[in-house]
Amino acid sequence: MATHFDPSAASQPDSGVFGLPHSPDEAHVVLIPVPFEATTSYGGGTSDGPAAVLDASRQVDLFDVETGRPYERGIAMLPESQELRDWNTRAKERAQVVIDAGGIHSGDTALLQAAQDVNGLCEQMNEYVYRTAKHWLDQGKRVAAVGGDHSTSYGIIRAHAEKYPGMGVLHLDAHADLRVAYEGFTWSHASIMYNVAERIPGVKTLVQVGLRDMSAEEYQYIADSQGRVHGFFDADLQNKRFDGVPWNRQVADIVALLPQQVYLSFDIDGLDPVLCPNTGTPVPGGLSFAEAVALIAGVVRSGRTIVGFDLTEVAPDPDGGEWDGNVGARLLYKMIGWMLKSQQA
Repeated sequence: MATHFDPSAASQPDSGVFGLPHSPDEAHVVLIPVPFEATTSYGGGTSDGPAAVLDASRQVDLFDVETGRPYERGIAMLPESQELRDWNTRAKERAQVVIDAGGIHSGDTALLQAAQDVNGLCEQMNEYVYRTAKHWLDQGKRVAAVGGDHSTSYGIIRAHAEKYPGMGVLHLDAHADLRVAYEGFTWSHASIMYNVAERIPGVKTLVQVGLRDMSAEEYQYIADSQGRVHGFFDADLQNKRFDGVPWNRQVADIVALLPQQVYLSFDIDGLDPVLCPNTGTPVPGGLSFAEAVALIAGVVRSGRTIVGFDLTEVAPDPDGGEWDGNVGARLLYKMIGWMLKSQQA
């Protein structure tokens, strides 16, 4: 680290993530921004999430009571890819054709072609994220992604599953994301965990927390998964709280289902929407900030290792408010801190 850097000083406007001076080569933690939201069919804006988190991160104090000084290991966010931005623009235009029509209709070649175009661009995005994550993992870095909608997680999960076969995915979300080719889009944000479960054999277990908005088919998929997918539904978690079961005891039950190596995939709408009002598909209920952090901490305190993560679906306030980016940046720093702490145990 540069000797002149003062972690207690105000960040400079042109500084890196969290106001840090590290380049990706110098940093131990490399963050991949993924400004992509092609298949979003409700609220938009998550393609601006990485920039909002980056901007808000410069207001985060770098000393953390729980995890110490994660910044000392070095943290850097890569520049946004203009190529990704261009793919996102083209894919959103083609996706809107399908969304406006209410999805794919049998025999409508124009809609089928539009969906095919979107799927192709999403595949390019997946490959970009995969190759970028793999490159930095091969350099010995700890790698995380900042989305973008939740579909952006596929490539980085694939890269981690190749490096850490048999890992588990701890998935915080209001939605199960287990739909098959939702609205005709193979790589829909609503299909991310279906694709992970079906296409990435290196993922041993998927543990989903905070679920409160899903289809009957998704619920049945969990039930039929023979123990590979575990759903912790928000209603059940809340009822246990009402019955006096401490949150840390619930966390212990969740974490017990995970293998030694854990990847975190956190959709910010898994939190109470008071914390993320502009996210694409907010749903009442969810975890408090403290509960989400306690869940992450519970993984580490169990002796397990967090090998990587993604944070998705942060969408800035279209009227210019900074709340969503602020919450996203603080959750991001907690995730980094606990990931590093897990690897020092």
